[in-house]
Amino acid sequence: MKKVCISGTGLFTPAESISNDELVASYNAYVEKFNADNAAAIAAGTEAAIAPSSSEFIVKASGIGSRYVINKSGVLDITHMRPRIAPRRDDEPSQLAEMGIAAARQALERAGRKPEDVDCVLVACSNMQRAYPAMAVEIQNFLGAGGYGYDINVACASAAFGVQAAVDAVRQGNAKCALVVSPEVCSGHLNFRNRDCHFIFGDAATAIVVEPFESASPNDRFEILGTRLKTQFSSNIRNNFGFLNNAEDPPRRWDDLVFKQEGRKVFKEVVPMVSELITSHLTDLGIAPNAVKRFWLHQANLSMNQLISKRVLGREPSTEEAPVILDEYANTSSAGSVIAFHKHHEGFVPGDVGVLCAFGAGYSAGSVVLRRA
Repeated sequence: MKKVCISGTGLFTPAESISNDELVASYNAYVEKFNADNAAAIAAGTEAAIAPSSSEFIVKASGIGSRYVINKSGVLDITHMRPRIAPRRDDEPSQLAEMGIAAARQALERAGRKPEDVDCVLVACSNMQRAYPAMAVEIQNFLGAGGYGYDINVACASAAFGVQAAVDAVRQGNAKCALVVSPEVCSGHLNFRNRDCHFIFGDAATAIVVEPFESASPNDRFEILGTRLKTQFSSNIRNNFGFLNNAEDPPRRWDDLVFKQEGRKVFKEVVPMVSELITSHLTDLGIAPNAVKRFWLHQANLSMNQLISKRVLGREPSTEEAPVILDEYANTSSAGSVIAFHKHHEGFVPGDVGVLCAFGAGYSAGSVVLRRA
């Protein structure tokens, strides 16, 4: 079987960041105004008062300290509370494509490749900016790549699914150099007026170069020992926003269409699913969990990551074994596990093994076992 590797990764980070304190100040100002404007209805029992939030609550619930966003002013404006994105012409790169291209260029530079070397572009992310043309084909065009491209949407697990598709394409000879791009503007599908989730997401984009092991630059190769995917239907994490909303009669409110989750149910059901996926994958590859140097997990919730790592290892993981980027980036959906890998694969020597694992809505989960060449 042809050996395949990850030869480079890239990361685009927006220029603007929102701290927990800034987000809470905005949210609580909205709460104060809402409760004052609806005081009579609240007193009559026909409207429920909204509880304020706090930075301490956010950290305790998630481990999140801040998040990068493509537009800060719109999110913090209590009359708007969502990013402001200027419309673009059809001949201009879309917002997601622009972010993806920036990450892709960095990944190609690290891999010692040029855009014209790429013959497969896969955009794997949670929320596509439009139905068509495919984001992957748009990035292929503006990047100057050849071959073909298509989009993959398996929510937060999308990047892992994209890696498996890229590996399959390279092994089967359908591509010589594949690019997996995960641009995420999660702030655009988040209800910033909902106390339970207004703090969860941030924006970012990542890219991964996948190519044959033998032809890749030896500088920073990680051989892909195996990939494994799993899906199991659940509505406990859901986003109902789509083109058919315009045809619904009666129409639903925007607040009812964007991200929502049953957090406790997700925690209870996803932790054992992902733990078993990683453990069985390592077992089938003949790798003991304690032989894994690092776990680059999806960055959704600190307690969830710690418990998954603990179940796999049979003990508490160190911060080096299970690095966290939640404190700076928050949950960036499909980009999260790749950001963790991009920023925390230092110290690996030939033979060291790591696991990149992404999981999320669907439920969906993907495991990629890597060995430093």
